[in-house]
Amino acid sequence: MAGMMTDSSRSAASNGHAVSESQTELGELPAVGLDTDELAEWYESLDDVFHRYGPEEVRALLLELQQRASAKGVTGTASLTTPYINTIPADAEPSYPGDRKIERKIRSIVRWNAMAMVVQAARSGTSVGGHISTFASSACLVETGFNHFFHAPSKSHTGDFVYFQGHASPGVYSRAFVEGRLDESHLKNFRRELPRGQGLSSYPHPWLMPDFWQFPTVSMGLGPLCSLYQARFLRYLQHRGLLDTSQSRVWCFIGDGEVDEPETLGAITLGAREHLDNVTWVINCNLQRLDGPVRGNGKIIQELEGLFRGAGWNVLKVIWGADWDPILANDESGQLKKRMLEIVDGQFQKYVVESGSYIRQDFFGKNPELLKLVEHLSDDQIKALRRGGHDAQKVYTAYHAAVNHKGVPTVILAHTIKGYGLGESAEGKNTTHQQKKLEEDDLLKFRTRFELPLSDEEAKAAKFYKPDPSSPEVKYMLERRKELGGFLPVRKPTSERLTIPSFDQFQTALKGSVGKEWSTTMVLGRIMGWLCTDKNVGKRIVPIIPDEAQTFGMHTLFAQVGIYSSKGQQYTPVDAGQMVWYREETNGQILMEGINEAGAMSSFVAAGTAYANLGLNMIPFYVYYSMFGFQRVGDLIWLAGDSRAKGFLCGGTSGRISLNGEGLQHQDGHSQLIASSVPNLLAYDPAFGYEVAAIVQDGMRRMYAEDENIFYYLSVYNDGSFPMPAIPAGVTQEMICAGLYPLEPGVTAKKRAHRPQLLGSGPIMQYVLKAKQILSEKYGVESDVWSVTSYNELKRNAQAVARWNALHPDKKPKQSHIDQVTAGVTGPFISASENVQLVAEQIRQYLPGRYTVLGCDGFGRSEAREVLRRHFEVDAECIVFAALSALAKDGHFDAKRLPKVLQELGIDPEKVDPATA
Repeated sequence: MAGMMTDSSRSAASNGHAVSESQTELGELPAVGLDTDELAEWYESLDDVFHRYGPEEVRALLLELQQRASAKGVTGTASLTTPYINTIPADAEPSYPGDRKIERKIRSIVRWNAMAMVVQAARSGTSVGGHISTFASSACLVETGFNHFFHAPSKSHTGDFVYFQGHASPGVYSRAFVEGRLDESHLKNFRRELPRGQGLSSYPHPWLMPDFWQFPTVSMGLGPLCSLYQARFLRYLQHRGLLDTSQSRVWCFIGDGEVDEPETLGAITLGAREHLDNVTWVINCNLQRLDGPVRGNGKIIQELEGLFRGAGWNVLKVIWGADWDPILANDESGQLKKRMLEIVDGQFQKYVVESGSYIRQDFFGKNPELLKLVEHLSDDQIKALRRGGHDAQKVYTAYHAAVNHKGVPTVILAHTIKGYGLGESAEGKNTTHQQKKLEEDDLLKFRTRFELPLSDEEAKAAKFYKPDPSSPEVKYMLERRKELGGFLPVRKPTSERLTIPSFDQFQTALKGSVGKEWSTTMVLGRIMGWLCTDKNVGKRIVPIIPDEAQTFGMHTLFAQVGIYSSKGQQYTPVDAGQMVWYREETNGQILMEGINEAGAMSSFVAAGTAYANLGLNMIPFYVYYSMFGFQRVGDLIWLAGDSRAKGFLCGGTSGRISLNGEGLQHQDGHSQLIASSVPNLLAYDPAFGYEVAAIVQDGMRRMYAEDENIFYYLSVYNDGSFPMPAIPAGVTQEMICAGLYPLEPGVTAKKRAHRPQLLGSGPIMQYVLKAKQILSEKYGVESDVWSVTSYNELKRNAQAVARWNALHPDKKPKQSHIDQVTAGVTGPFISASENVQLVAEQIRQYLPGRYTVLGCDGFGRSEAREVLRRHFEVDAECIVFAALSALAKDGHFDAKRLPKVLQELGIDPEKVDPATA
């Protein structure tokens, strides 16, 4: 462990190797040939530089010496960790600006009600559960922020962004109850959310509590990740001149167990690289995760300090409370610091559940000097020695330093106890995370420990306690919140409505593509570039691309609107002077995220929720490699839905076939299926450029002119082997966006009867059209072609209508969109696409005739597109055979002809099944 001098390290030191910073801090004389007097001279010189020039020059001097040593071949001279004590010494602490006595009373009340709502829920017999211990450990951390730091949005301040630990939600509800924002009925209905609006959601969920919560955080790791990109997005808006966000700060509360999620730490280099000094992370180091210690055999605080310092963050450790200060001050030999460093976290957890006598013997008893340091303390006093995260002065000191630190973000590592104050049933136990109930004796002890004015019976009943509005506690809380701009958390969507270009304007913008061989990915890029020039919405467009703009044919946007860089462009790009060049600018519009889908999705959420969190409508278009969308960051997409984000997710180079050379890892055919699982996500799979335009225009209108809380997913393809048609006569935008329409709307239902109805989407539409031609020319069978832009929307509409009809048997039945457009059509219906078959299977029960689905089930392959279409059995010939087979089953084609048809179409009936190939 860092800082402990083992036998091997002593041996290394005696052979002339460098000693660590922590060893000298512990007061040990390095065995390197220096006597005490000579070492004292070094200390004196260092102290002199400190007193004359200050800490910055000491840091610069040490860096210079380190580099000089490295040049001479001396390695291992730097340490990324510091002693296991508070970063800010007691004599450097600022004076506390509040009334600590009254704040303690407020914390006690908030603690009690947070605990009581979980206990009452557990006693209700509903088995809804709840979590007590996370907030119990973080109450001082959160309350200090509420009283002195968290600024609400106001006319002069865009507000702070606070990402609360999901499991600590009872504490936030409790404070809102005492403030008068929630009433007792809300607390009684914690985790009982039906009917909607009467209860409280288990965790922070904007979808469920749209006026309260801003950020979903309980899917661990996503809150920290999103908080960094939210902070960067604030700078993006500032640099582009769209909004003054200079006063806003992002606070993120994180559990030390949560850092094991890769998303938590995966983007921390962004903070230092982008100089995001508007970010403060507070890691609640209670040393426990869900089932036991986080690092039972190590030290999570030291581990995190090294990680964050290595990533360039400012690290502040808040480990020991004020009652340790005099003990540490008397530690002249450094033995106490050494002991603090060598005790592993599992043993610190053990001290929580043991007596003061045990701690005296096990912790201090290893050295007579240590025992002497606490000989004046009783066992009860030793037991009561606080950890830093439970001391408001220590927490305030760290927060004050964090908000005043410039240049890089700050992380505060606060040492706490999980289940703090909950008594023998829960405090520090491995079972504390799942603790839902407390014994009556624990409730009485809690009441007494925190001096709550409750009778024994009230305490045993876990009765809620709310002081009178005129009480000093409530008045103090409200005064502090008034000073800080108002209540938090709060979600205030803007009333701003944008003027969206009309569908006709979109079609005019795409005139140049008609008749030319364009892919739908290219069409989308053309639309985005054109939208960026629009006088009403142009500046609101946020193109987000994870380092694939050239793949998508969208690199022309680089020169048009620029790539956002907080540093501008400090080099001459290799393509400078060309028409399309890699242009980075401080006010650039594109968020180029690198090979980083999770970060790009976090930027999408920040932009897509700006209308609610910043009062500014922004329109993100996140274009990504389709395969690396849903299956990689599906949890973040679900979070976007919960957040009521708006915008367009665009799966570029979609399909099992369209991206033909990349093979299994790159070929997507299931994103449309996964998209169907997100309730407020509208998923479309357009075949033509005019369909892309219709969907994008309709989406912008619904989200930004009519304020619907929805967002969109578009599959767009790189198959550019066919010319883009103009919109057919009689086809309307409404028909396109409803999900299903005939390419020849004028054909009567009577004429369509008893002939194949061919349904196509994406690039396979071209082979559906070819199948129609083969059926007519080779087999004398006439058919009709339909474009299916969204199986998902068709299914949702039909399902909603079917439900309404079932629940209103006395009313005239409604008709779904499928009912309306297929009235009088008997089929059979044949569907073909590059998606897995389950996408099209969604509408089977709603079609009026026999239904055959062709799709691309199974892993992808790298091959020529025509070979892949035959492999997955979705080419024109396979569509023809499916249509004739369906006709035969309906008695409208001679089934005996089918074997010969297979031969004529060149289909091998013994070929491998693509679903298992």
